[in-house]
Amino acid sequence: MKKILFLILFIFFIITIFLFISNKKQMVVRVDGNYAMKPLPIKLGHYQDSDCGMIIDDLRFAAEVVAPNGATWFFHDLGGMVHWIEDKPFKDKAKLWVMSLDSKRWIDAKKAWYSRVEKTPMGYGFGAYEKYKNGLIRYEKMRILMLRGETLNNPQVRRALLGNN
Repeated sequence: MKKILFLILFIFFIITIFLFISNKKQMVVRVDGNYAMKPLPIKLGHYQDSDCGMIIDDLRFAAEVVAPNGATWFFHDLGGMVHWIEDKPFKDKAKLWVMSLDSKRWIDAKKAWYSRVEKTPMGYGFGAYEKYKNGLIRYEKMRILMLRGETLNNPQVRRALLGNN
């Protein structure tokens, strides 16, 4: 009987700790009211990726989607943004922002250039650049490759782009 009571108290204690931590962190998944449709600042460790749910702890490959109604979603890997927005009814009217690896600022995702060989949080491999350099591709090509699964997570693509790495 004591073991059962101890087990119940232990489980209650663990649940209480998790609830306390989740309430204290107050993770942000979506922000409303961004009518200017500009990128919003992301506080590392407090924002959650809208595609995979992971915590955003690095901005190098971050992305944001702003819907026409001002709702803003956040991503720690820009490939996840492409995956997430594909079936949204507002996808053609949304403003897409990506963090640029070269200028280290938010840029329009559809005007950016993309590499395919970066070490990204979800392993897709796409990195955004503001300025063109040899071998970079445009948004639409990156989008098609992402949706086809032609990312660094695909062993054949990985071998073709990186060799035996």
